Amino acid sequence: MSQMRLSDHAYSGIVELIKSEELEVGDRLPSEARLAEMFSVSRAIVREALIRLGSDGITEARRGAGSFVKSRPSDRLTAFMPLAEMPATLGSYEVRFVLEAEAARLAATRRSSQEMAHIEEGFMLLKRAIMSDALAHVEDMELHRRIAQATGNPAFIAAFDVLWPDVERVMRAGVDISRSRPPEVIETMLREHEVIVDAIRAGDGDGAALAMRWHLWEGRKRLMP
Repeated sequence: MSQMRLSDHAYSGIVELIKSEELEVGDRLPSEARLAEMFSVSRAIVREALIRLGSDGITEARRGAGSFVKSRPSDRLTAFMPLAEMPATLGSYEVRFVLEAEAARLAATRRSSQEMAHIEEGFMLLKRAIMSDALAHVEDMELHRRIAQATGNPAFIAAFDVLWPDVERVMRAGVDISRSRPPEVIETMLREHEVIVDAIRAGDGDGAALAMRWHLWEGRKRLMP
């Protein structure tokens, strides 16, 4: 088993520990030594897994005190991705922060009037789907893809398509989890998309990049209760 797979094993194991032991936000995780013993890996592997869990907003390290639960993945999340796939799936956000923020920036400065109309149509299709009982993740994905297309650089689409399996799981889970919460959660998600589209329309590259990054950051947070 490669080091990355060992790290994934420890990551999934810690998430399962949080769920099975019903650890709450603020609860302390076992020590690195204990976690290494539990998952039959080295402390270095456990440390790597904890760093990734911290990046995904699930745990946080406190100097001299250990690691603590920062947020618990929604129970609905595992309906869309097995625990074994969670490290890679949530890890796709790190790539999307870079890829999609830059795509939004370039789309704002390069898009044609036709591409802008295409993006606006995509947003309206998403809004219609999200306010109905439709799955909506297809429309969500399509809007993000149209923004990437407006860069005029096919490499963005190629990279975006590679991420499709992980992004699809995230978007399906995100829509389902958001719909299980008060209506303002869905309204907030739609508003985030609208701010991105508005910035692209205005030719505001920095604003579009910031809005996209904020949307992705908040989207990852919505996967937690």
